[in-house]
Amino acid sequence: MVSTRVDSECWIPPSGVDDLYKATSGNKFAGINRPTAGARGEKVLPVGTAPVQLYSLATPNGQKVSILFEELEELGCPFSYDAHFVNIGEGEQFLSGFVDINPNSKIPACIDQEGPSGKAVKLFESGSICLYFAEKYGKFIPENLAARAAMMNWLFWQMGSQGPMTGQFGHFFVYAPAEQKQARDYGVARYGMEAQRLCDVLNRQLSDRQFLLGDDYSLADIMIFPWFRQLSHGYRHGSGLFAKVFLGVEKYENALRWSERVEARPAVGRGLRVCNFRESEKGSKPWL
Repeated sequence: MVSTRVDSECWIPPSGVDDLYKATSGNKFAGINRPTAGARGEKVLPVGTAPVQLYSLATPNGQKVSILFEELEELGCPFSYDAHFVNIGEGEQFLSGFVDINPNSKIPACIDQEGPSGKAVKLFESGSICLYFAEKYGKFIPENLAARAAMMNWLFWQMGSQGPMTGQFGHFFVYAPAEQKQARDYGVARYGMEAQRLCDVLNRQLSDRQFLLGDDYSLADIMIFPWFRQLSHGYRHGSGLFAKVFLGVEKYENALRWSERVEARPAVGRGLRVCNFRESEKGSKPWL
């Protein structure tokens, strides 16, 4: 027989989740968090002269795309793009022009104005954007079917595990309301442990190879690198404690060497700076 006794000290859900929303006040993004989709205001997006228009911010998801774009340009592909800031802190991702491209209101979003048959293609989700352009130009994707399948394994690992879990750790470690101590302890423990496990997965894969698939740099490296770099260079708590110290990232020696190898590429260095707030006064491509 299943017991129906409820300990008064245990958590009991209210009748609906709406009753809990007030507990999220104090979150850095609380002012824009809502349980509904759709446009919240009208604004036409800027459009430059390049065939590809990127609307982004230099978060790890945004950096995946801008790194790929810089790599394609460096290879001399018939490719060029304009980049435009989207201030997610101010809710610009919920304005009509952006929502028209991405109904999910997340950066990055993109338009390829020279799509198939000359028709514009709207693109959202960083993995979808990266795969579209890598396939369009035949770069950073293995021709061999088995090698391509291996690459796709890592792309889905990145999109389904590494990015979301690392992002949840970052939320509880840096952005959650300061007074929510118990929730933050639990969230940081749960997602911090998973972030460490995923770093270990990456570290083991790189134990005997230069890049994720072996000797060849691929889309897998491009997409996985920014989120690992976020743990090794970003997520600083208000106390001054960095995630790399808190999680002990130094123990992932293979992954750190790989990360340094990737970041040494000139195109990667530029891609990290696209739509970077710290250099916003210089424009979306600050080296120009």
